[in-house]
Amino acid sequence: MYEFDGSVLIEDEFLRDGLQNEKRLFSLEEKLGFLDRLEKAGVRRIQLGSFVHPKWVPQMANTDELFERIEPKDGVTYTALVMNDAGLERALAVGVRHLSISISASETHSQKNTNRSVDEGLSQIGPVIEKALAEKIVVRAGIQSALACGFEGHIDPKRVIRIARSFASLGVQEINIADTAGLANPKQVYELCHRLRYELPGSVALSLHLHDTRGLGLANFVAGLQAGVRIFDAAMGGLGGCPFVPKATGNVSTEDLAFACQEMGLETGIDWQALRAPVEQVEGLLGRTLPSRMAHTPAPPWYQPPEEM
Repeated sequence: MYEFDGSVLIEDEFLRDGLQNEKRLFSLEEKLGFLDRLEKAGVRRIQLGSFVHPKWVPQMANTDELFERIEPKDGVTYTALVMNDAGLERALAVGVRHLSISISASETHSQKNTNRSVDEGLSQIGPVIEKALAEKIVVRAGIQSALACGFEGHIDPKRVIRIARSFASLGVQEINIADTAGLANPKQVYELCHRLRYELPGSVALSLHLHDTRGLGLANFVAGLQAGVRIFDAAMGGLGGCPFVPKATGNVSTEDLAFACQEMGLETGIDWQALRAPVEQVEGLLGRTLPSRMAHTPAPPWYQPPEEM
C-alpha cells in the first residue's frame, strides 16, 4: 500500500500564503530574516510573495523589494504568485525566474478572487502563461479550489481536468492542485490525482497545495504520495489562509511534512528541527500559538539532521 521512496520537494509558502491573511504587517527586514532561516533549514523552493495590488492584500506590498534584496543561494528556487499580466510585468521587472500562475475551478471563488468566471479566468490567464514561458520563466500553473469550495462545496473533477488539459497544452511542466479551503478528504485527493496522471502528458508533474482546516492535511498528503505526487506546498508553522475564503485555516506545516517524510524514508533535505526557533519567533510576533505539531514536539532520540543535498 505504501510503496513509495525517493525524494519529495516541499515548497514553503510562509512568506506568501502564510502571511497574506495576517493583520500585522511584516516588514521587509523581518521577511528577509525568515527567508534566511528557511534557507538554512534546507528548504529548496520558497514562495516569497505575490504580485497583487496591495489594496487587496496589503501584506504583499513589499514583494518587489523582497526580490530585489535577496541573495540567491545555490540549489534554492525563489518563486511567487501572479494572477494577471500586470503581476507578470512586475515579476519580470525584478527578475523572477519561477512563477505560480493560477485560476480557480470554483465559479464563486473565482468571482470573489478575481471578478471573473472560471472560463473568463482561463481565457485571460492563457496569454499570461504563454508570455511567461516565452520569457523563459518556469511556470507552475495552479487550479485553486480544485477539490472542494468553501462557497459551493463539491467541484466537478471534469472541470478540473479540463483546466489542467488546457494548461498542459500551453507547455507548462507542473500543475498545482489546490485544496484552497482545506475541505478535501484522502479519497478525493487520491482519485483526482490518480486520474490526472492518466489525463495529462507524462512530462507534466503534479503538485498539491493542502490546508488543514479539518485536520486532514497530513492524511491528504499521504494520499497524494500514493497517487504519485512528489511536490507539496506547506508553510512554516502551519500559518496561512485565503482572504477570499471564509474560515480557511493554515497550510500543512513545513516541519510536519518534513518530519513525516523522514519517518517514511523520503528525502526532503529539510532539517525540521531548525524551524522550531523561527516558528517560536512568529508566535511571539503574532501573540498566538501556531498549529504546527513538530514545532512544539521534541525530536525523537534517534533523530539525525538530513545531510545537505
